[in-house]
Amino acid sequence: MKREDVQKLDQQDELSSYKKEFYTSPGTYYMDGNSLGLLSKRAEETLLTSLQDWKQHAIDGWTEGRQPWYYMSETIGSLTAPLIGAKAKEVINTGSITTNIHQLSATFYKPKGNKTKIIADELNFPSDIYALKSQLKLHGYQPDEHLIQVQSRDGRTLSEEDIIEAMNEEVALLLLPSVLYRSGQLLDIKRITEAAHHHNIIVGFDLAHSIGALPHQLHAWGVDFAVWCTYKYLNSGPGGTGGLFVHEKHLGRAPGLAGWFSSSKDKQFDMNHELTPADSAGAFQIGTPHILSSAPLLGSLEIFQEAGIERIRSKSLQLTQLLMRLIEEDLAPYDFVIANPREDARRGGHVSLVHPEAASICKALKNEGVIPDFRAPNVIRLAPIALYVSFEDVYDVVCKIKDIMKNNKQQQFSNQRGTIA
Repeated sequence: MKREDVQKLDQQDELSSYKKEFYTSPGTYYMDGNSLGLLSKRAEETLLTSLQDWKQHAIDGWTEGRQPWYYMSETIGSLTAPLIGAKAKEVINTGSITTNIHQLSATFYKPKGNKTKIIADELNFPSDIYALKSQLKLHGYQPDEHLIQVQSRDGRTLSEEDIIEAMNEEVALLLLPSVLYRSGQLLDIKRITEAAHHHNIIVGFDLAHSIGALPHQLHAWGVDFAVWCTYKYLNSGPGGTGGLFVHEKHLGRAPGLAGWFSSSKDKQFDMNHELTPADSAGAFQIGTPHILSSAPLLGSLEIFQEAGIERIRSKSLQLTQLLMRLIEEDLAPYDFVIANPREDARRGGHVSLVHPEAASICKALKNEGVIPDFRAPNVIRLAPIALYVSFEDVYDVVCKIKDIMKNNKQQQFSNQRGTIA
């Protein structure tokens, strides 16, 4: 494929105008938006608005500011809901993935009799497994016996058949990633949910690597709960406040971990020592909202409303298709293995490359102005984000990888990860 071919793709791109909305660095190709998304001008503006509300109104910023803080979590929840196929009342902006897993596990994991086990997988991000193991221990169960971690057949992906095979009447709860963080595999959420409910299993998903990259239909699929971070594809900034979904059928129940903001909004300042939980996903908040870590989402999600998650997904698939094609055409002699699924319906928003020199190649790429992502032991993740990566950017990145390999530029770097990979 020639440069002229990808330039034509950029000319036809309906989303190309959004690149100027983001702060990009000249001469840099940012391919790590699946770890930390770039700052948009609108996110900057809404963050500054909340600072101005604090400056101008002080404590009255909770109700009198341009972006009232008291209702901000619900407002962001309603803006997020269309991205995941949810009703506004089923979504709240709060916490982090790990704290939200603890909250929802405490709410929905109710072991009784022989129904005590939790299904997870061996490829998930460690934080999710830490949380599940600690929840089991709090209930007096040994994780070695009560946490079922579905094994991978190839070390990269999971089989839905194997997940379903692990389900039985002893399982109380299931928590899986929607997209596997290393390989980029997209699981069949609908199929897994239906099978789990057949065994009366509560179903949860971690959407960290799918929300903002592809559409979901969580309400229609009957998913019981979901959690996510917002600093990847949703571009909320480092440590941006996360979010959670609780299906409508569960709303009205008391949270497992109650707190100040679990209250119904109109009862919260009654100061009653008996909690009246909100009748929405707001009940699953715990502490006071993190306003300055949430405000950027007001601007960022406005972009998603305009661009549309279906169009974002369409371009994302085109970008990853192009990236894989160029890798196969131009990098064939250099021992790269594409580890993510090739089928559109099974692939998230990034391409996963396996190479024995992955760590040193990533360092060489950064030296050449390309920002990739390394995941131990041998994975290079490249995420061409639809809102701010062009087709020609993808072409240039592959050219730079080819130049590095052709001239052995990676050999000047250690093949060991840095403190932060």
